[in-house]
Amino acid sequence: MSVSQTRRGVGCPSCSPSEPIVHEVLSEGGGRHTVRCTACGHVHKVSVETDKAIEQDVIISQDGDSFATTTEIPPEERIAVGDEFIVDSDAAIMLVRVTGIETGPEQRAENASVTDIRTIWTRAIDNVTVSATINPKEGTGSHESTRSFEMQLPGDHEFTVGETVSVGDEEFVIKAIQVRSDAPEYRHGKLDHDGDMVYAKDIKRVYGTDQTTSAWSAWWVYSHRLPERIVD
Repeated sequence: MSVSQTRRGVGCPSCSPSEPIVHEVLSEGGGRHTVRCTACGHVHKVSVETDKAIEQDVIISQDGDSFATTTEIPPEERIAVGDEFIVDSDAAIMLVRVTGIETGPEQRAENASVTDIRTIWTRAIDNVTVSATINPKEGTGSHESTRSFEMQLPGDHEFTVGETVSVGDEEFVIKAIQVRSDAPEYRHGKLDHDGDMVYAKDIKRVYGTDQTTSAWSAWWVYSHRLPERIVD
């Protein structure tokens, strides 16, 4: 049905302000329609109620913990795994990425209309924890002497293969970056060419070579020293 053939029953400010009269819809847009009264021909605008947003259940994962909240989403929206949006609720205001869509008991989908979704599973990405595995410089320890730690960073922090990174007391050269499975923008799951860049929110683990020589050497010597002899 074309717009010119659409009709609505609304009050006419010219001939019937308190009783609805059939009007022809001339144009639509911006939550207001331009209509013409079929009784007197008066043209005016009327406000149109839009469909109310749907309160959607959302599970947010952050640093190994999860919590449930809700957010409002327009009913015409479709949600897909990998989408990012802001959850604005009493429980949280944060940027999240969709990691799963539940449409029914034991039913998951890669994308779905909001009206068909039961729960949206997400991961917080505005502030994230990045895991790092660091090897010692050649000649300062064995490959078995690797160590791991975590860094708390903004989700849009950039890591580039080949660059030297200084975070807190740590300094290392990035050798490779393991990308998360829910990151949609990368050609491979593991990037190891100089210049390859990954955002912190997309990283599963960073691999590097330690540059804090003195700190590493002290740690390596301490961890490999022989037990002290007991002298009578």
